[in-house]
Amino acid sequence: MRDSLYEKIGYTLNEQKHFYGPGVHLVGSPYLLSLLARLSSKETVQPDVNTLVRTIYTELVTLAVNHEFPRKLVTVPTRMIEHTPKGLYQGEVLDPQMRAVSVNIARAGTLPSQVTYDLLNTILEPRLVRQDHLIMSRELDQAAHVVGSAIGGSKIGGDIDDAVVFFPDPMGATGSSLSTALKLYKTKVPGKARKFICLNLIVTPEYIKRMVTDHPDVVLYAVRLDRGLSPDEVLSTAPGELWEKERGLDDHQYIVPGAGGMGEVMNNAYV
Repeated sequence: MRDSLYEKIGYTLNEQKHFYGPGVHLVGSPYLLSLLARLSSKETVQPDVNTLVRTIYTELVTLAVNHEFPRKLVTVPTRMIEHTPKGLYQGEVLDPQMRAVSVNIARAGTLPSQVTYDLLNTILEPRLVRQDHLIMSRELDQAAHVVGSAIGGSKIGGDIDDAVVFFPDPMGATGSSLSTALKLYKTKVPGKARKFICLNLIVTPEYIKRMVTDHPDVVLYAVRLDRGLSPDEVLSTAPGELWEKERGLDDHQYIVPGAGGMGEVMNNAYV
């Protein structure tokens, strides 16, 4: 007889309360926030930088997969089947027949995408998992303000029909790059995705506003919300409660308190 304990596995995502909408998940994890605080510190350099990025993204992808992916009931003989016919695991697992794509937005997204891709290959049928690559850059006006993003090159390995498409990009600042990338996948890549999921280390209120406005169907997971330039009265309220007064970007569109330019930091290339 099947053990009812594993017929329907409960999973509840621990997240911070906010008013940004149901598709936004601000992960409530002291462990991840501790690692991210170390990563954000100006004292942290390579190889610790990439070690921390790998660790945080491994946990972040795991949370998203647990919360978003469908499951199926299986019967798996264990090594004890040689000794007893009851040597069977009968219960839920993540459905290994899901299609998934991880999109590398170079350069800060390269390592996070590789971590996501490798992890997906361990839980899904590998032939159903793919990694794509986009080269993107900010477009600036004469005052050095971000006015958009341009795609300089891409390597997209097929359609996205019924696939969960991940965008693991560390810094959600203005949302310009990710909005452009999502538009590309929605309008130029064949097939209809099952779901689009953005995985960010740090996001701003401005980024969330851009994403939920341009792509209300997208699911966002973030370790930390940075709104450090908001007025004091805003910082004492729940995120999104006074959304129009929240501010996380300085005049050059860098996140405050932030972590600096992660593309530069991760690659030791400050140009």
